[in-house]
Amino acid sequence: MGIRKRGDTWHVDVRAPDGRRVRRSAGTSNRKRAQEYHDQLKVELWRIHKLGEKPRRSWQEAVKRWLLEKQYKRDIEGDKCVLRWLDPYFRDKYLDEITRDLIDEVAAIKLAEGVTPTRVNRYLALIRAVLRKARDEWEWIDKAPHVQLFPEPSTRVKFLTREQAARLVQELPDHLADMVEFSLATGLRQKNVRLLQWEQVSLECKKAWVEAHASKSGRAISVPLSDQALRVLRRRKGRHPKWVFALNGKPVYCPNTRAWRKALKRAGIEGFRWHDLRHTWASWHVQSGTSLQELMELGGWSSYQMVLRYAHLGGDHLLEAANRISVTNWSQKSERKNLKSVASN
Repeated sequence: MGIRKRGDTWHVDVRAPDGRRVRRSAGTSNRKRAQEYHDQLKVELWRIHKLGEKPRRSWQEAVKRWLLEKQYKRDIEGDKCVLRWLDPYFRDKYLDEITRDLIDEVAAIKLAEGVTPTRVNRYLALIRAVLRKARDEWEWIDKAPHVQLFPEPSTRVKFLTREQAARLVQELPDHLADMVEFSLATGLRQKNVRLLQWEQVSLECKKAWVEAHASKSGRAISVPLSDQALRVLRRRKGRHPKWVFALNGKPVYCPNTRAWRKALKRAGIEGFRWHDLRHTWASWHVQSGTSLQELMELGGWSSYQMVLRYAHLGGDHLLEAANRISVTNWSQKSERKNLKSVASN
């Protein structure tokens, strides 16, 4: 019992008044501070046992309970990815030690990586959700800090040219290059590409499908496979018995890696997110004459409103309608004179 050092970090080992053995990281390489933490922990355990005070809960405890309760959440893998990134900053913190200043500091670190404020909001929103649940449902803390999200634009459509897409694919490692090429051929969301299984694919029928529980819209999606998509799948065939896009025997849970960001830089592409691959796919379709109704069905959107953001990229189908009221050529002076004389008579 007491304190002991493991690597560069001190750990405490305390026997609680009820007989439980409590072992925790002191979160410091300083022996004096570790001893102070040890003594404070003993006092806290005594007050909990003798006075009935509420025990202090850690961020790691909150994460474990969050993942247990949210295990059937549609985008739980996305939560896991965010929580893994947050772990170095919060893992040694009690919930009541997570302040607005600390959250703002973490947000600034994420912004410094070059991600957009919209993406940072995903991290901030998850922090806020965990802390609110700890306060309102679990009753682990009495108050939670206010988490301020960054303003977001109402719409954002950024897409690659075909030349930019080709440069990006050339710069990526094989597993990411295949995922990008498949995304550009199908328009599937990142999660549906990452977790695509061979049982969801029929090369003979040139078709893939996404089950309703894995779809953002909550509806099953049928995915016709173009020649480009089929070429990617045939390259991946035989690499893993279950997952289409696997690396080291596991699905690629976070494709937004350093390799992805470096490839974007080498390809000369700025301000581009993985989800923009879906925007690129949709933009290419509209520019090639695909109707918005067809695009809505191909992309699995739940409402027509979602595809209207791409309407300005097409418009050729409106040319005939625009010409319906074209009665004459008013640019010729002689014709303007004739019109003027007719009007005066």
